[in-house]
Amino acid sequence: MTSSLSGTPAVVLMDPCGPGMGFKPQVAGRGMAVISVYTMPSEHLRIRYPDHTVGDTVSLHAAELHDIRKQLAELGADIRAVVPANDVAVDKADTLAEEFGLPGNGARLALARRDKSAMRETAARSGVRIPRYVTVEDAADITRAAHDVGFPAIAKHTTGAGSHGIRLLSGPGDAEDLSDLHQTDHFGRRVEGWLVEQYVRGRELGVNFFSHDGTHHVLDIWEYRQPDDRDYSFPYWEWAQISRDDPDWQTAVDYVRQVLDTFGVRLGPSHTEIKMSAGQPHLIELGARLPAYPMIDAWLAHSDLDPHRQSLAVRLGEVPKIATVSVKFDGYCGANAIRNDGPAGRLVEIRGLDEVEQLPGVDKVVVRYRPGDLVPTTTSIPTIPLRVSVSAPDRRTLIQRMAAVRDTVKPVIEPVC
Repeated sequence: MTSSLSGTPAVVLMDPCGPGMGFKPQVAGRGMAVISVYTMPSEHLRIRYPDHTVGDTVSLHAAELHDIRKQLAELGADIRAVVPANDVAVDKADTLAEEFGLPGNGARLALARRDKSAMRETAARSGVRIPRYVTVEDAADITRAAHDVGFPAIAKHTTGAGSHGIRLLSGPGDAEDLSDLHQTDHFGRRVEGWLVEQYVRGRELGVNFFSHDGTHHVLDIWEYRQPDDRDYSFPYWEWAQISRDDPDWQTAVDYVRQVLDTFGVRLGPSHTEIKMSAGQPHLIELGARLPAYPMIDAWLAHSDLDPHRQSLAVRLGEVPKIATVSVKFDGYCGANAIRNDGPAGRLVEIRGLDEVEQLPGVDKVVVRYRPGDLVPTTTSIPTIPLRVSVSAPDRRTLIQRMAAVRDTVKPVIEPVC
């Protein structure tokens, strides 16, 4: 371990992978060292985020707090902020920030803002509306837990994300053979617990806030649209911003403000997923950090919000722009997830790829697989073959443009015998 950062102003970024890499140029632009701490397994990082260390002044790899503390102490840097750049280590970021006497959301409820078991327990104690649930440590107990909460039920990793490893249990038959459940979570770590809860039917919303000094400023709300009214375990088919005159807007805003207060979120961005059922909101998951695709891209392209800049600013003790001026959008944003809902197969081609890029309102096309690649059944964000970001002057046009995208582009996948 080098001591070359002794006394150097620095910011600690916790797991700055994917969208979280946007923090690195913001830190460097302030003339401070970028100390990136990666808590995910090295092999997982190498495969999923091969460029994750780009922009780092120093890259540290440690999963446990005592190892992180030791390595940071050996660097001797003048740490000015600790920023959760990914949801995997939100709890560790706030714990370290409190220990260093830096701005954050505090250590007391840090685990409840990350671990779904602690999240449910905290919500239940505080009267926040949640689905019926049971937590288990052994996958062998999922069947019993599903019978306890009632069918349909849903099972998910307590430390997971991105819908990786989620299982919809529509009836008792779906809970009989669970031998093929994922044993590692979205972050490549061994699964140590399961949340089994009532499946809530209804509209799913992602509610984005930015908090400063305990005041919560709503940024926007996105609807997770589905192709039909069937129950689902994977929520990503279409994303679309909703308007402030939407009948669920104010109910969602008021409910999420209650959630943020309950979980001690006082500073920085948050992304809270809820289900609206019979007019009543239910907490699905709180994320005390920036959201991921497609929201950050949309903000950068179509609003005056610079999410990384403002998130870093509040962690440095500054007053963010959002605290005094509401975010302004130039229209409505959305995105298509072009999935493989069939069996795994070999990608032959993506028909209409050139054409879809020329459609009105198409801002960005993200291709995950190339011809010849094996394409698995889409069950998590990393296995979406194609994502298309779309914008429009109004919501009606946005929905029409997303439909045009879906009519234009199609992955051709050949079954593997």
